[in-house]
Order: sequence, then C-alpha cells, then structure tokens
Amino acid sequence: MPRRTATMLASTLILIALLCAGVLIPVPYSEMSPGPTVNTLGDARGEPVLHITGHKTYPTSGNLNMTTVRVTGADYDMNIVEAVYGWLAHDSVIVPHDTLYPDGKTEEESTQENAEEFSQSQESAKVAALEELKIPVTSRVIVSTVLKDSAAQGELHAGDVIRAVDGTTVEAPEDVAKLVTRHKPGEDVVFTIVPAKTAAAAEKAGKEPKGSRKITLTTRKAPADPADPAAQDRAVVGIQAGTDHTFPFDIDIKLADVGGPSAGLMFSLGIIDKLTPGNLTGGRFVAGTGTIDDSGTVGPIGGINMKLVGARDAGARYFLTPDDNCAAAASDTPSGLTLVRVKTLDDATRSMEKIGAGDTAGLPSCSAG
Repeated sequence: MPRRTATMLASTLILIALLCAGVLIPVPYSEMSPGPTVNTLGDARGEPVLHITGHKTYPTSGNLNMTTVRVTGADYDMNIVEAVYGWLAHDSVIVPHDTLYPDGKTEEESTQENAEEFSQSQESAKVAALEELKIPVTSRVIVSTVLKDSAAQGELHAGDVIRAVDGTTVEAPEDVAKLVTRHKPGEDVVFTIVPAKTAAAAEKAGKEPKGSRKITLTTRKAPADPADPAAQDRAVVGIQAGTDHTFPFDIDIKLADVGGPSAGLMFSLGIIDKLTPGNLTGGRFVAGTGTIDDSGTVGPIGGINMKLVGARDAGARYFLTPDDNCAAAASDTPSGLTLVRVKTLDDATRSMEKIGAGDTAGLPSCSAG
C-alpha cells in the first residue's frame, strides 16, 4: 500500500476512533439553555396564569413575562461532543454537573425541591403584591414539617398553628428555633398550638382559629453535622416552622411544568396590574426574573444570561433584573434589550409605571462594573 494511502487510512481510523470516544465517553457536565417565557397577564394552556375571584379586577394589556432556563436532567450523561458544541454555542452554557445537582441529588429530588420552591414563591408573590397595595393579609406561624422519629412525631402535625413556645408568643418561624434552642437536650419545652383541623375549619369560615392546647415535648440532640460539630449540642424537637397566610380573596396561579423560586417578582407585578386600574405595561413587552419574599425584597437567580436570551427571542424590550444579577447581565446583554435594575417590588412597580408611560430616560440601569 502506498505510504500516502496508508497515512490517510490511518488518519481516518484515528478520527473515527476519536469521534466514537467523543460520543461514548461521558463527561461530568450539564447544559443550561434558554427556556420558554410565559406572560403572567395572559393564558397558559388555555387557562389564565393569574385567576382572581372575590375582588374587582381590571383589564390588562402588554406582557409581563416570567423567564425560565432549560437544563439537562440529573441522570443524563453528556458526552464530549455535546459539551464542546455547548461551549461553542452562544445560546447555551456548559457547567459542572454538581453545580446543578449538588451532593448527588437525583432528578426526582431536584424536581420535588423545585416544585416546593415554586409553590412557596407563589405564596410570597401574593403576600408581597397585596402588601404593596396596602391590602391586609393575615399571617401565622405553623408547623411546616415534622421529621420522622423525632420528639414531635405523633404530637405535632403539619398545619398546626404555633401560638407560643414556653408561653412566649411567636411571630415568625425563626422565633420557634430560638426559643427551643434556649433549652439543653433532654429538657422539656411547651408548645401552645391550634390543631391543623381546627385551623383549616376556621380559615374556611373566614375566622381566626381558636381552641389552643399545650403540648410538652422533650428536646433531643441535633443530628450530627460534620461541617458544624457544635450543632450536636443544640436542642431540637424535630420540626420545621413556616408561615401560613389567609388572603381576603382568592388568587390562583396556574402554571404547569415550571419549578424554582425565580418567577416571584413577575407574579407579583401581574397581580398588581390586575388589581389596579390603568395599564402597568402601557402595552409594552416587559420580561424579568427574581425571587421575592413576603416583604417584597427581590433576590438573585441562576442562569441570568440564558433568561436574557429567552426574553429577547420572545420579543421583550425591557428586562427587570435583580440587583445582584446586574453585573453578570450587563456583561452580555442581547441587542435590543434594556436592563432595568430592581431591589424591591416597589422599585419594580415604579419602573413599570415609567415604562408604561413611555418615560424611560430615568430608569435604574445595570452596569458591568
């Protein structure tokens, strides 16, 4: 065989071998890419995203789009060819697998966690929106979770309203932990609660729950934590406290196949627009992202650059950007998209009023510095 032919054959075989290796050998990476955007003022799968009953609502127009990021599943094995293609593509990001699924988290566990965060973000979005509009919301501290084989199992139940601990009234979930940890493991702590069934019946009737009773629990040592050896000396009863809200009217947020907490800001703005006269968007296309807590503070999210691309491709002209994401967003902003920096729901509402009125010269902006 001529040397030239042999060389070409050998090169071809090596190339084939490398391609096969690239396809067959998995690498510890995952891909993030722009996901769908949804107008919180519109419909999704034939149903309104925001459905409000029991209170006057007003017509809306334009867009207040929440944005998402599409990620590869925890069980998906990416190969070298896919990783290289993702690195070269402008509309995707390749990240270490553990960034999206830390501590060996499975896809099922990640989906469950995202669903819980999404549900909590909806509640906080409602509270923040109504607080912004000065509409009272009743809040109370409840037992959110009872851990298996804990001191509280069989004594406290999810949904129980916690009135007091050792006779001290609790006003926030963190108060419960502070009062319990004043004890040493093995000491008794007294919970004053309203049982979950009693609380649910009162809520259905639109009344404040009554009929509290006292339950005494013996504290135990906290589970061992290698990262915090001193934690084992802390007293616990095995519950997680949370907050339950009673709204003066019904606000249903219906959106399937979406998880995580990052839609909170846009849900709040959508609720505000529907509950107030006028038109918050002025008919313009605005997208955004950001977590939100009950007080209206906007928090950062992941995948900001992918959300910018998704928003621009959907037609957005303005993008409400959490303050802590501003630098990353400003470093790679898609053309035609104006970033608007927000720290609170009040910031976002004021900026939306300017956008709706066409007065955009003084909008707070993001910088890459």
